[in-house]
Amino acid sequence: MRRRIFRNMCTLALAAILLSSTLVLVVLYPLFNSQMQKEMQIEAAYITAGLNQAVNKNAFLKTTEIQNSTIRITLVAKDGIVLFDNMAPAEKMDNHLSRPEIAEAFATGTAQSVRLSATLDSQTFYYAVRLDDGTVVRLANTTGSVFSAFIGILPLIILIAITVFGLALPLAKKMTNKIITPINTLNLENPADNSVYEELLPLLYRIRTQNQQIKHQMDVLQAQQEDFAALTSHMSEGLILLDTKANVLTVNQSAIYLLGAEKISYRGKNILTLSRNLILHRAAETALSGRHCVDLLLIKNRTCQLFASPVYENTTVKGAILLILDVTEQQKAEKIRREFSANVSHELKTPLTSISGYAELIKNNMAKAEDISTFAERIYLEADRLVALVDDIIQLSGLDEKNIQLPPEKINLLELTNLIALRLLPQAKEKNVSINVAGDSIHIFAVKQMMDELISNLCENAIKYNKPNGKVKIDISQQNETAVLTVSDTGVGIPREHQDRVFERFYRVDKSHSKQTGGTGLGLSIVKHIAEYHKAAIKLESTENNGTKITVILPKNSEHPV
Repeated sequence: MRRRIFRNMCTLALAAILLSSTLVLVVLYPLFNSQMQKEMQIEAAYITAGLNQAVNKNAFLKTTEIQNSTIRITLVAKDGIVLFDNMAPAEKMDNHLSRPEIAEAFATGTAQSVRLSATLDSQTFYYAVRLDDGTVVRLANTTGSVFSAFIGILPLIILIAITVFGLALPLAKKMTNKIITPINTLNLENPADNSVYEELLPLLYRIRTQNQQIKHQMDVLQAQQEDFAALTSHMSEGLILLDTKANVLTVNQSAIYLLGAEKISYRGKNILTLSRNLILHRAAETALSGRHCVDLLLIKNRTCQLFASPVYENTTVKGAILLILDVTEQQKAEKIRREFSANVSHELKTPLTSISGYAELIKNNMAKAEDISTFAERIYLEADRLVALVDDIIQLSGLDEKNIQLPPEKINLLELTNLIALRLLPQAKEKNVSINVAGDSIHIFAVKQMMDELISNLCENAIKYNKPNGKVKIDISQQNETAVLTVSDTGVGIPREHQDRVFERFYRVDKSHSKQTGGTGLGLSIVKHIAEYHKAAIKLESTENNGTKITVILPKNSEHPV
């Protein structure tokens, strides 16, 4: 804009110089012609008076003044024959009767005319007067035309133009700066505060209105962005938005965590900087090509389900949305369910097969009379084992679903443990194992039936897997705001490689020994679920052939465990 204004001002200066020079020439040239005509009239009057009074006209015309005059003087007879010319021989000149000014002078007494040369570079003024004797004297004066006059003064005009243009340059620059500076210093944030050209006020008012509209739109967009950020930041699912070049537009913290990426800004960066997982990259490419994609991601012991969908604007793909769901627990639960179903089928099938076999022998009279009692006892034991297994499964299912109808209550943990030890005393005597309960009288809030089941399972395991003349010790103590229940035995112990799995359902360290002891493989799993229900922690310490110690740390003041 600055250059354009400067160029326009310089052009205007040049145009003004040329136009003013032309106008001066156009105005002054007619004045010059008028002045010259007057001079010729005066000169004609002088010569006419001299000729009318002269006795000898030829003598008058041959005077030095007439002969050396710059004005051409011609004397023409009535018949048009040239009698005298001070610039050419009269006898060689054509008849002048047809000349307009001559003919008019014969008719009216005086006449004048102007004729241009063939090249238009000069013009001739004619003035004719009829004398007293009937002859006509004509005066002619040749001057340059307007065009020749302009050409003549053109160098002067150019010189003046260069001089004026040189003087106009700094002035034009100064005026340009004076015009531009207020525009460049406009306060567009607050257009109404500007004091500039009146012509700019409508524009400034429109800018102010647009600023208000833009501010409102920005506030709305900011609010929407904050809402979107708040929503995505609290999502447990990972969310990634990509543009058409697979560059990240938005990624929430859940996606960064699930992908195991660094906690930095990924906006504007390619998705490969977020994760180099080939499955993720392939899903992004699929979505950007306009197709949906569902796949599984395995990242750092986590299983994630990946959904990739294209984002359309009309029919054009403008980006992609990637949604990542952590399904690790679901996968584990599904695996446990499958294993549980298989184990239940196996565990139920074993006693049922035994029962069915013995019953069939009795039904078909294939059993000896003395064996019927033994077979009936085996059927009873297997049925009892089957009932215990079903009870454990039902109980475990209820714990899985948190379907506990009994409310928590205040329990004296030491008293409850003594009652359980007393109840298990016959079983302990049968195994020749002693039970010893010691500790403090500590009260906790818990579901009494469930705590009974937890302690019973731990004590039964300590008795079952103990050695002859072994010992079971149950200790109750207080540690800060928790009650600590410890059940230790002097039994066979648990090998280190099995210790991480003993709380799994149907897991047995020694399957043959477990069958002999009548275990279902669900006892410790039930203990684990009851502990989790009461927000308790379990610690296992065991050495093979040296016994096992299981510690349960229970919160004392939790009236509502779940």
